[in-house]
Amino acid sequence: MESLCKLFGVTKQAYYKYDENRLLERIASEEFAVFYIKEIRRKDPGIGGSKLWYMYRKTFEGGHPLGRDRFADIVDKYGLKVRLKVRKPRTTDSTHGLPVFPNLIKDYIPLAPNRLWVSDITYITIWIDAEHYYFCYLSLILDAYSEEIVGWCVGETLDTAYPIKALEMALRRLSGIAKEDVRLIHHSDRGCQYASAKYVAILKEQGIQISMTESGDPKDNAQAERINNTMKNELLKGMTFHNIDEVIQAVASAVRFYNEERPHMSIDMMTPKEAALCVGEITKRWTSYREMHIKENQNSCIIPEKGLPLQPCPGFPSGLRPSVNPGQL
Repeated sequence: MESLCKLFGVTKQAYYKYDENRLLERIASEEFAVFYIKEIRRKDPGIGGSKLWYMYRKTFEGGHPLGRDRFADIVDKYGLKVRLKVRKPRTTDSTHGLPVFPNLIKDYIPLAPNRLWVSDITYITIWIDAEHYYFCYLSLILDAYSEEIVGWCVGETLDTAYPIKALEMALRRLSGIAKEDVRLIHHSDRGCQYASAKYVAILKEQGIQISMTESGDPKDNAQAERINNTMKNELLKGMTFHNIDEVIQAVASAVRFYNEERPHMSIDMMTPKEAALCVGEITKRWTSYREMHIKENQNSCIIPEKGLPLQPCPGFPSGLRPSVNPGQL
């Protein structure tokens, strides 16, 4: 170093001072680039790296802006990449050729728990790093009367084994009820999991009627679609998962909160756990045009099920709820 300094006619002190200034300049330009990126992202959180680079270069043209590769390295170094848009996986395959069943719930309104269960499968993203991901799949079964999640399972694939595990969890609620006393409909889409011989056999063995959508219209399984949306965009909103164990733990906590603490407008602001103790019609805090249409077609009256009284369930917080097991009515 001393020989080089003599060759160029500068002192070692001058060289090190120049080197230190370059380092400080490099650090300052890097910090400023990070600040600039964060400011733009505050206004537009989803703007991509190429547009950021274009704006940065245009704004500081003539002021010695960083090069494109250096700018890209900073975006990567400080974790400022925008995640790629996740492709939506297909969870329903209705082209399987398996036997399917008619829609039994077009004009049906349940008046007690364990009268109608709705099922569906949704995906949850697991991130390997900022750009790479894969999916796991959440099978849910919802009691349409109480809005309670009665069965769930997180699986690594779309194999039928995982919806069956969710079903087995839900079936514990029928323990002690004779098969001939079960008056329950299981409704789902026409996916191969629900049409599989094993899944269908379990339902038939339990004396459960099988109902399926007649098309791919989400409205044919609206309640199941709603709980999928609530789970992903409310209960799990903003969570990032790196493995399936994290997903299982988060879903377990979400289900507990949803069933035991979260009030629901469809069940008069009760929790699903409270609504599960009711029988009869429960007041909704919103207008269900579907139910209005069904009631109009039934002469403004819900036709009661055999042995089930047609009476409104006292909503929360007033009144006492029936201390009965609706499954045995």
